[in-house]
Amino acid sequence: MSEQNGPTPPVAPLELGEQVVAALRSRLALVAERTANAVTTVPSYSGAITEQMRGKIEYAVEIALGAFLNLIEQSRGADPGTPLAPAVEAAYQLGGGEAREGRSMDALLAAYRVGARAAWREMSASAVRNGLSAEAVAEFAQLMFAYIDELSAASVAGHADQLATAGRMRRRYLERLTRQLLAAEPEEVLRHSAARADWPVPETLTAVLVPRANLHSTLALLSPHTLEGVEDLPVGAAAEDHAVLLVPDMHGGRRAQLTRLLHGRRAILGPARAWSRAAASFQRAVRATALAGHRAAGDAPLDTEEHLAELVLRMDPEGLADLRARVLAPLAALPPATAARLAETLRAWLLHQGRRDDVAAALFVHPQTVRYRLGKIRELYGARLDDPATVLDLTLALAISADPADTAGA
Repeated sequence: MSEQNGPTPPVAPLELGEQVVAALRSRLALVAERTANAVTTVPSYSGAITEQMRGKIEYAVEIALGAFLNLIEQSRGADPGTPLAPAVEAAYQLGGGEAREGRSMDALLAAYRVGARAAWREMSASAVRNGLSAEAVAEFAQLMFAYIDELSAASVAGHADQLATAGRMRRRYLERLTRQLLAAEPEEVLRHSAARADWPVPETLTAVLVPRANLHSTLALLSPHTLEGVEDLPVGAAAEDHAVLLVPDMHGGRRAQLTRLLHGRRAILGPARAWSRAAASFQRAVRATALAGHRAAGDAPLDTEEHLAELVLRMDPEGLADLRARVLAPLAALPPATAARLAETLRAWLLHQGRRDDVAAALFVHPQTVRYRLGKIRELYGARLDDPATVLDLTLALAISADPADTAGA
């Protein structure tokens, strides 16, 4: 620890006398033992202190109180350069160690309060027995508690620095794990990274794309174990303004809950996949960004599970355009508006399995109009409309509504 604490403030002269100082030094080991006993009464430490840890506490107390007595002696002519750095450094390291053990800063400060009282009881009793006046005892108390406050401040700094360092390291490990998941690294690699990041492995992960502007507000709604990726995502141009969230265990009935949570956040949900296959969920969500661009803006998130057929058909846009052009070739010689109406009627006829009234209702036209248009279509296609292969091609080509310009150009 280099700059966590400033230099120790000078101690006002206090004459304890050689006999008192010698008596106090002789009882440092006993004071340290009783201080350690007192610390065990703090709830966070009760039952958790091993013999090794008790020994470390006793040693730290001896070092700290010994340094304090050195400081007192400086005030009456001893070497003023006697360093207190070892005691302050030990207090700093103690704070860091307590953070690594998982104890809170409140628990650490409670231990300091209890320990300080126990140490003072022993030190003051010894000082009084050896003739220290009441006035000097009061001054002694003031100096000792100021010194302990300084040590506790060093421990608090060590505790905070350890948490900050651990937090930064864990964030780096989580970022690495996220990148590995999105890159579909082998499961053994992923498990190792998950262990390094102290990340509990879930059953499934669901990739969710959200606009980067909505990232932090969305994260606040989700599991604290949700992974996030923003920088250098391996996504296409359509998804470059998105961040990806990998949300644990939102499969089955919990998917509806996730959809409700994401209402109004322009989110795109990939499928739930086994956690080590999160890349598959992410890749489908990325493909759906193009689909999101084709649909009207709304508050409900785009759930890829509800658009599987459209996603499959849009995987090869040029292939779909070629198929559409080939199967609609008989309409190519017609005026564009006529070709569009017949293509629209043919699509409805396929989707409604030839039920004329249903086709008319879908197109908002009279059944006789449907009959007329289907007659024209029969003239153009002839017996091919009875060929299963042709019907399949037409169904695929017309499954997604095309822009009028696309039909006109067919």
